Amino acid sequence: MSAADVEAADEESRLGADDVVNATTGTNRLEAWLRQVVLRGGSDLLLVVNAPPSARIDKRIVPMADDTLAGPDIERAVLAAVPPHAREIYQREGIADASFSLAGVGRFRVNLHRERGRPAATIRALPRNVPRLSTLSLPPQVEHLAQLTRGLVLVGGGTGSGKSTTLAALVDELNRREARHIITIEDPIEYEHAHRRSLVEQVEIGVDAPDYPTALRAALRQMPDVLIVGEMRDAESMRLALTAAETGHLVISTLHTTDVTSTVARMADSFPVERQATIRQEISLALSAVLIQALLPRVSGGLVPAVELLMVQYGARQHIRKNQLHHLHQEITLTRRFGSLTFEESLASLVRAGHLDAEVARERAAHPEELSRLMEPS
Repeated sequence: MSAADVEAADEESRLGADDVVNATTGTNRLEAWLRQVVLRGGSDLLLVVNAPPSARIDKRIVPMADDTLAGPDIERAVLAAVPPHAREIYQREGIADASFSLAGVGRFRVNLHRERGRPAATIRALPRNVPRLSTLSLPPQVEHLAQLTRGLVLVGGGTGSGKSTTLAALVDELNRREARHIITIEDPIEYEHAHRRSLVEQVEIGVDAPDYPTALRAALRQMPDVLIVGEMRDAESMRLALTAAETGHLVISTLHTTDVTSTVARMADSFPVERQATIRQEISLALSAVLIQALLPRVSGGLVPAVELLMVQYGARQHIRKNQLHHLHQEITLTRRFGSLTFEESLASLVRAGHLDAEVARERAAHPEELSRLMEPS
């Protein structure tokens, strides 16, 4: 080997060592930040260039240091923690989702992305254990969803509304109650389920399957009783979920929607106009329930969920088929005996229990007159 080759090899060795030191330093900083988030009861770590590492605590953004971050700081910290497939996706597309664990700290879900051409990341702290449905402060009517044996169940809500937590709790309830074959398809896996009465397989997009449609098609050949689809992001995933629900499976999935009406509309509108009438027919046959939830500030601190729940019966199916979705709110009130619940009923119940401030309830109500009537002294 020539002197030049030896020198080049030495330089490569030094660069490799520097990379290891940088990765280790980045991981240590990330662990320190996340440890603070967990100790302070925060839900998220936010890393943005020219801002200090910050935590979301009870929906407030709280800086955790005085120094601000540069782009390389963020990439060194996060890329060292995420699995290889997420690093590859980020390098190729500039955005990636993944989950990872830090020993002694916990499990986390990360979204690594770019803003104004610079790295940024949002990291969600996940509970160590799968939450029990009974511990989520949800109305008792939500337990009806764990008693369903077939059909499509949609869980809607905005970002940070607790959809993934509710989904995991429903899986746990099914897992404890029934001897079924459950397959979850997630991007990424957030809660790890043990086998209890049921057999639970968890498929992670990017690791076990390239995308949701591929994973769904494969799952349908594996004889599942229950399919959990972390999020339906495209028309093909929705079509496959509808097919599974129509053929006797229980399918539970999430959508970023704000009420029952917009959830049904979102599904139909995801397809070409010429197919929407057919899709509405399929939705009317397959849909079993729609749950919408929002997290609101609890009077005593923390957050409390308010929900809207439609247990789909004949009237709702007719309105969906005819594209008369504005009637679905009325259907919720007409099907209370089956477990349906309006958002205003949920808000009023929280106010009466002392969990929610009445003014916050009025601000969030979609039907203020209904809420006022429900909150009147009896």
